[in-house]
Amino acid sequence: MTFDSVMIFIQKLVDFLLVWMVLYYIFKSLRKNVKMVLLFKGILIVVALKIFSDVFNLSKIGYMLDYVITWGPIALIIIFQPEIRNVLEQLGRSQLLGRHKVLTVDEREKVVYEIIQAVDYLRKNRIGALMTIERDNSLNDYIEKSKKIYADISSDLLISIFFPNNPLHDGAVIIQGDKITSAGAVYPTSDNVKISKRLGTRHRAALGISEETDSISVVVSEETGRLSVAIGGELNYNLTSDEVKLLLLDELRPKKNIINDDEEEELVHEKDN
Repeated sequence: MTFDSVMIFIQKLVDFLLVWMVLYYIFKSLRKNVKMVLLFKGILIVVALKIFSDVFNLSKIGYMLDYVITWGPIALIIIFQPEIRNVLEQLGRSQLLGRHKVLTVDEREKVVYEIIQAVDYLRKNRIGALMTIERDNSLNDYIEKSKKIYADISSDLLISIFFPNNPLHDGAVIIQGDKITSAGAVYPTSDNVKISKRLGTRHRAALGISEETDSISVVVSEETGRLSVAIGGELNYNLTSDEVKLLLLDELRPKKNIINDDEEEELVHEKDN
């Protein structure tokens, strides 16, 4: 194998990986965006009609479709400019090296314990709250526009932030690793038509940030005291404290390292014994 052939192979491999990466982010965004799903279906229909018209020699419809295919991309860029911008912003938020801090078993359990302690108090006293845990996608854009805290996570601090008449009561708390980074964060609200109209701004904001990033948001309803968790563009509504705890522990586990997962299970098993 010559040097030139090796370089050609590497070029083709890099080209293939780049195409795969682009398609991955496109389909990942399609899965969470109703408008983009409809757009993708429309494109498939146009392509299918074009193939059909060519096979059966339907000149008039084929002529019209030629114009659609020629000028369609420009029209789509103009019409779907907000959705395209969101996809690019999501790509920019991705941290190539993963989370800024990978929590140990003890740290992860402490984070979840403090959140659940706060959530239980807030739920019982009908105090509304929105807490967001950052994962691989950075939330720095929202942190920059909120009130910086940078404090160790504790249930007392979370409760005091959301206590009525506190200036930061209506915003969201952002948690990075085992730290409360900021409070009073404002998120874009989801326009998902499947959401119940009875759900308020907190739930729509939690769903909105989960559609744009891979974060986890815990919501306490001020009206009902019910708990919800938003992950991956889906809202898990009316959960118990135990269900929220198990969900957080599972979602915050590092899933990429199988060896570490096995070691954690052994450590937890030893603790139980």
